[in-house]
Amino acid sequence: MATSASDARVMLEALEAGTAGVVLKTDDPLQVRELAAYLKSLSANQNKLALEVATVTSVQRVGMGDRVCVDLCSLLAPGEGMLIGNFARAAFLVHSECTESRYINSRPFRVNAGPVHSYTACPNDQTAYLAELKSGKEVLVVNAEGQQSSAIVGRVKIETRPLVLVEAETQDGQRHSILLQNAETVRLIGPRMSMSSVSNMKDESGPSQSDVSGSQQSQSDAVSVSDLQIGQPVYLHLQGAARHTGISIQENIVEK
Repeated sequence: MATSASDARVMLEALEAGTAGVVLKTDDPLQVRELAAYLKSLSANQNKLALEVATVTSVQRVGMGDRVCVDLCSLLAPGEGMLIGNFARAAFLVHSECTESRYINSRPFRVNAGPVHSYTACPNDQTAYLAELKSGKEVLVVNAEGQQSSAIVGRVKIETRPLVLVEAETQDGQRHSILLQNAETVRLIGPRMSMSSVSNMKDESGPSQSDVSGSQQSQSDAVSVSDLQIGQPVYLHLQGAARHTGISIQENIVEK
């Protein structure tokens, strides 16, 4: 039993494990609010997914394919999206269409997620193919800080669209990839870049690479695939490669 929020916090953090629970005995509402705020922040930190920073190494147009738009029953905030990848081992953070565009209005419930074969992350450490999604299915929504929540699929739209293959390399030298619709409204989330970083990227990539203004890069964490440059940092979530019906299993597997 604790008589203040600070005492309760000590008990909950004792020996890096904490007690199973604590009773706060106080007549002071400020102590209750302080403890409630601490518990909320603790829950948010424990609910985070680890995101790795990868560097874009290649952006190629690859032709047409059947891509999936996922319309959720929730409105996503700027910086939120779904984890999508060609392989289960690495999922890119694909932004929702909450950003205003000269082509369409903001649609913060929609994620233009990629072709039908792609994996997407679901609650309880499971995955699903985009082609399997339907009304009522739950998927994982993640923001740039790694905070996660679940959202219900309202509908999916599968249409034939031009695709682009994005490849990125993590610090361990491993390369990962994602296929996405080649459209201005499709964006990948990555660390915010400084003006100097953008200038260096332009110098290294040369005029043959896709061009994007430095002001746009420095102000946004979500970069359109039509503006991606070599050297652009993007977020990935790495996990076990072997999957059976969406569940992680221990098995040797080669995917390429």
